[in-house]
Amino acid sequence: MKKLALIFICTLCFGFAQAQNDNWAVGFKLGEPTGVNIRKYFNNINAIDVTIGTYGMLKESYRNDKVRPNVGLSVQVHYLWHTPLFNSESVHVYYGLGGQVNSRSYTKRNEKTNGAVSLGGSAIGGVEYFIPNNRISVFLEGGTYVEVIPAPFFFSPNISGGIRFNL
Repeated sequence: MKKLALIFICTLCFGFAQAQNDNWAVGFKLGEPTGVNIRKYFNNINAIDVTIGTYGMLKESYRNDKVRPNVGLSVQVHYLWHTPLFNSESVHVYYGLGGQVNSRSYTKRNEKTNGAVSLGGSAIGGVEYFIPNNRISVFLEGGTYVEVIPAPFFFSPNISGGIRFNL
């Protein structure tokens, strides 16, 4: 009976250690954008990734004007496809498409501060390393944001890295 209980507990622990991308992950992303990152895995192929935080720290121009760097609130959502890299359970690559909503203020040259709520599409790609026998993963990703409203075709690169705790 003790052996059966031990086998059951070991199987559960091994299952949890290997099932790092089966449910939810919560973490922090630093870069563009910076903020809290939440990921919901649906299966071994798809996930939804949401980042809530700040945007605009790396850009010094907006809408063809030099601006004072002002950060604002950002919500970024992506639908992701992910797959193990070289059949490794520890390293996954992913890519996805989604959108981004930003609210920030900017100051034109020697003028008053203007507010802007912007909406646009975004795409990302990245690599994530799941630390073996641990619930922590680290990631590095890059992508682009293309604004639709109010400055059509305003282009901004998104580069960030972070850490997630896989629930």
